Amino acid sequence: MKFIDPHVHMVSRTTDDYEAMQKAGVVAVIEPAFWLGQPRTAAGSFKDYYSSLVGWERFRASQFGIKHYCTIGLNSKEANNEPLAEQVMDLLPLYIFKEGVVGIGEIGYDDQTAAEDKYFRAQIELAREAGLPIQIHTPHRDKKKGTIRSMDVCEEHGVDPSTVIVDHNNEETVEEVLNRGYWTAFTIYPNTKMGNERMVEIVRQYGAERIMINSAADWGVSDPLSVPKTAALMLERGIPQEQVELVCYKNALEAFGQSGQMKEEDWADAEGVDQTQLFHGNSVLRGGQQAKTGDNIIKN
Repeated sequence: MKFIDPHVHMVSRTTDDYEAMQKAGVVAVIEPAFWLGQPRTAAGSFKDYYSSLVGWERFRASQFGIKHYCTIGLNSKEANNEPLAEQVMDLLPLYIFKEGVVGIGEIGYDDQTAAEDKYFRAQIELAREAGLPIQIHTPHRDKKKGTIRSMDVCEEHGVDPSTVIVDHNNEETVEEVLNRGYWTAFTIYPNTKMGNERMVEIVRQYGAERIMINSAADWGVSDPLSVPKTAALMLERGIPQEQVELVCYKNALEAFGQSGQMKEEDWADAEGVDQTQLFHGNSVLRGGQQAKTGDNIIKN
């Protein structure tokens, strides 16, 4: 089986993770712009970060046969620094039309403040103008309230639910998100959020339509192989393979494919890997490592 991880923060991961994901069947990843663990203090740091998402990370993934895409946005936590947020909003139009950008995200609420609401709405309008999908971060606290509020705001702005991916769902939110027509994403974490045992039961209860899973692997305790591991558990527990393929591959492709930037041919027709390539003079390899070319990266 092939897999797409539609929410994974590879900037926080080692190159070994790309290699392990490729060997596990991951053919494409989507990396949302997010909070780095401490506040950024200048617009230039956002500019460099966005540049890495559309530049170095795309190259680094390509060196292991994985197609890298991203969503670009001002995350909800840092929206509370309004003077900086205003500068970041001026930056966003410079990046959202770059190659490989498949949406505006991850945006939404953290503490559900007035500033978060202001910049969430501003980015919804930006997505509408650009014709891009929206990837929503639902809050860790008051999740149900924040999830409902996120959908209400999208509808106030006239956004078609079929263009919105609502992420970090759980048993408390799934039914309403599905009933309102949104793409319903779940983060599979080793110890918190949605474990893969619980995910099997959700698919058993609700089916696979408009449901997708991701690892959201970042600088915390997380697992970049969550998608293939959960797929294996679903199959083991008797979930039909066609449903597993929807949850772990096809739904993400359909949802983010609405951007016009992501299609199956991107990896199905891709040329073999060439690790002799450089990005601004830099390689993923270090001294003494042998560059792999063609298909031998898969065999090794």
